[in-house]
Amino acid sequence: MNALAHLDTPAALIDLSRMQANIERMQARMNTLGVAFRPHVKTSKCTPVARAQQAAGARGITVSTLKEASAFFADGFTDILYAVGMVPAKLPQALALRRQGCQLKLITDSVAAAAAIAEFGRAHGEVFDVWLEIDSDGHRSGLNPNGPALLAVAQTLQQGGMHLGGVMTHAGSSYDLGTPDALVAMAAQERDACVRAAERLRAAGLPCAEVSVGSTPTALSAELLDGVTEVRAGVYVFFDLVMHNIGVCSTADLALSVLTTVIGHQADKGWAIVDAGWMAMSRDRGTQKQKQDFGYGQVCDSTGQVLPGYTLSSANQEHGILSRQPGPDPDIATRFPIGTQLRILPNHACATGAQYPHYQALAPDGTLSCWPRLQGW
Repeated sequence: MNALAHLDTPAALIDLSRMQANIERMQARMNTLGVAFRPHVKTSKCTPVARAQQAAGARGITVSTLKEASAFFADGFTDILYAVGMVPAKLPQALALRRQGCQLKLITDSVAAAAAIAEFGRAHGEVFDVWLEIDSDGHRSGLNPNGPALLAVAQTLQQGGMHLGGVMTHAGSSYDLGTPDALVAMAAQERDACVRAAERLRAAGLPCAEVSVGSTPTALSAELLDGVTEVRAGVYVFFDLVMHNIGVCSTADLALSVLTTVIGHQADKGWAIVDAGWMAMSRDRGTQKQKQDFGYGQVCDSTGQVLPGYTLSSANQEHGILSRQPGPDPDIATRFPIGTQLRILPNHACATGAQYPHYQALAPDGTLSCWPRLQGW
């Protein structure tokens, strides 16, 4: 019996055999490089997924919201890095987690935020574990590893009575690359910047036990991680079409797809209409600027086999337009009759997953399990 045939669509579908292979691939690489691995659970926001990562050998988790931290702590995860700059308004939430026994780590990249953390910590008798965010690629936020602010922020925390736990960075600009050599170079740049920051802190007599780097492309491309203690990555667990274009996975590795149903046709235009619009796929068009534009996603048959040339080329809120490139398919209504189930591989797994309150986890034997997914902040 085909379990998928009984699912309401659109549905977020996890291929568990692909997911497990992705987990094992990443963990094996980290073991070979001799570093700990701290997966970023913002991709799945799902406890069973995180437990599979933990079972493979992951140490701790990374989160993007304090709601994630609270939910995963309640489910038994204690070593948690909150990898978004801390602001004063969120310190009471962080304090509550610490008081409950959560080994929560905060990050900052400014003297103002460091001073606020220290002041709040002293006022409440709490020694927060704080890591410094390092800018390794000019992508987003973080401290210049060679600039004076690095030591100023560290000293503000140290003198304020907080625990300076280490340094961390994320080479987000790796998402703009597309060749193995460029990815290897970015991984080395990421490592060197974070290790340099750690060396400067130690030379100034400041503690820096942890040196944490990571993005999925650099984690899978790094050749040497001397001086690094741990790596973080998130989207690798599912992969997506952006990662495929970057070159770190094939479409056969993509573990997350959206199950959809054909609901109509515009045969003269070569269109099939499906019930997965941008509310199901998200509006993320991350492949648009890459070497291959997949529209809103790559079309597969119901077993997950790619149908070359067919993409979700356009989307409205609840309608997706399936078409073929380079030219329209005049037989599209015959090829995809009304009621046909298809799977759509997403541009960005994190964004697509965020559209759903739960996943349908498909085991190798064809059975399905419903796995809740955390939403909100």
